[in-house]
Amino acid sequence: MIENVWLITALPLAGFIIIGLLGNRFGEKLSGIIASLFSSLAFIVTAMIFIEVLTKEESARKIVVKLFDWIVAGKINASVAYQIDPLSLVMTLVVTGVGSLIHFYSIGYMHGDKLSAKYFAYLNLFMFSMLNLVLGSNLLIMFLGWEGVGLCSYLLIGYYYETKEAGDAGKKAFIVNRIGDFGFLIGIFLIIFVFGTLDFSELEHLAKDHHSGELVIFWITLMLFIGATGKSAQIPLYVWLPDAMAGPTPVSALIHAATMVTSGVYMLARLSFLYVKAPETMFIICIIGALTALFAATIGMLQNDIKKVLAYSTVSQLGYMFMGVGAGAFSAGIFHVVTHAFFKALLFLGAGSVIYAMHHEQDIRNMGGLRKKLPITHITFLIGTLAIAGTPLFSGFFSKDEILWKVFNYSPAIWVIGATGALITSYYMFRLYFVTFYGESRSHDHHGLDGHDQGVHESPLIMTLPLIILAVLALAGGFLGIPHILDIFHSGNIIEEFLHHSVSDNAVVSHGKYMEILLMGISVLLAFVGFIFSYKLFFKNKGIPRKDEEYAGLQKTVYNKYYIDEIYNIAFVKSIYHFALVLWRAFDVFVIDGIVNGVARLLKNLGQGMRETETGVVHDYMMYMAGGLVSFFVLLFLFYL
Repeated sequence: MIENVWLITALPLAGFIIIGLLGNRFGEKLSGIIASLFSSLAFIVTAMIFIEVLTKEESARKIVVKLFDWIVAGKINASVAYQIDPLSLVMTLVVTGVGSLIHFYSIGYMHGDKLSAKYFAYLNLFMFSMLNLVLGSNLLIMFLGWEGVGLCSYLLIGYYYETKEAGDAGKKAFIVNRIGDFGFLIGIFLIIFVFGTLDFSELEHLAKDHHSGELVIFWITLMLFIGATGKSAQIPLYVWLPDAMAGPTPVSALIHAATMVTSGVYMLARLSFLYVKAPETMFIICIIGALTALFAATIGMLQNDIKKVLAYSTVSQLGYMFMGVGAGAFSAGIFHVVTHAFFKALLFLGAGSVIYAMHHEQDIRNMGGLRKKLPITHITFLIGTLAIAGTPLFSGFFSKDEILWKVFNYSPAIWVIGATGALITSYYMFRLYFVTFYGESRSHDHHGLDGHDQGVHESPLIMTLPLIILAVLALAGGFLGIPHILDIFHSGNIIEEFLHHSVSDNAVVSHGKYMEILLMGISVLLAFVGFIFSYKLFFKNKGIPRKDEEYAGLQKTVYNKYYIDEIYNIAFVKSIYHFALVLWRAFDVFVIDGIVNGVARLLKNLGQGMRETETGVVHDYMMYMAGGLVSFFVLLFLFYL
């Protein structure tokens, strides 16, 4: 079955082509069914290959399936080939599994949308691109998928193109990602210059000849990390992700929570053999991840748009993944990628169910009391909240604490930042939960929704069933990575052992088991403190979020996202705009246009002058001929003189 790995990417591509060509004839429902079917078939093929790989010896679990040569130039031989190993299989299972659930959910959510055929075509195209990114056996195929998911992100963020918000958000995402991708490209060019190959297996073999701390390895890994900061929304290139919530909610769940935004973490894990030789870059990654985790969490404390809260939560959780990777715990970072895909997709789809029931209302100040009217959404959203808050036995508890434990061994100071972010995460997520589902309904006080409140009801089965499945995964998924200190059944850390030969973990554990237990207890205590604060303020809706104009001082600054967008707008957008304006007026108009128009005027005047010689009088022409002959002989005489 492994030799048929190409089916995993070909199936979503086939869905994109079929729906793209015939979607208008099929209609919205059939288009959704076809897109979901092809996505599900890709998941089934992945599961079959996964089972086959499990039967092999650990040392034989890496297989490269070459389809054909693509670019052959000098020493470079880039093939269209897919690499099957534990790391790529874990990511592929997440992409196809969670992706298929979101496809089915979209059938219900997008019901009544006249352009939904285009939406489902874009979703399948995204799946094709994302699967190439994680399965590609070389950097060129990875970059093809990398740019493909960027394109699909732009198309799906701007899906509601008739609104200015969606159009601006799509452009912002595309431009910010191009900045990061420029760094990624420089990293690829440096790899070609230094190693002469883009193949992951060859790179890993050649990297053994380089020593840790070499300057060229530092610059290669740093440039690649810049690409990751764009795609995975880290400081300073995180600003596109919150605005990306202008797209349909299932898009936010699939692309901007569960899959695409984790591609930067995956890329670092795939090239872990390079990063372990660049300790300076690893430190930078860990610091950026920690600062992003804390910074985004503080912004999420005061947001009132249900999707914006989850967006900043995603940025923060991505920071934890980078913290783990920077500390050398690549397996822990990928583990959090998996659990985050479960609980964050669940939370976004739960938010979509609330938005669907509330007639597309997204402001939590206009909600309240929904737990009785949306019982399935309420329970599943609670499970997602418990998971992301790090509640014991839920998936987020295992993966987040594994990262914090490895980070503490790397740097206790960075651990303090991560632990503080965990406290704030618990606070703002339970704030979101209580304000949305508890207290009295407030929908009748806003936007003319009086009467609609009585019509609020649970979403259809096509939407609630994916919620239930994801809730089970968010509850049980953490048992894939039980820490050794809690492994009473001696089953081992399954995901760490599975990824052992695929990533170069080099995290050092310098403290004993009692310190690990203490830190785990502190983490749980911090999550509980965050819960208590939220409960006191919002359980009975005593601390309902204020109106925008009521914020002042530090609260106003945090509510306005520290004015980072405004600072970027002044420092970069407007300055570049005015610089371009100067170039246009000073260079384009006077130099470029002056040269082009000047040549045209010169030729026009020459032509006008030559036309005067065309008199039609024979003796004038004879005089021209005589003058020409005289001039010729004079020049000839002067030449030979």
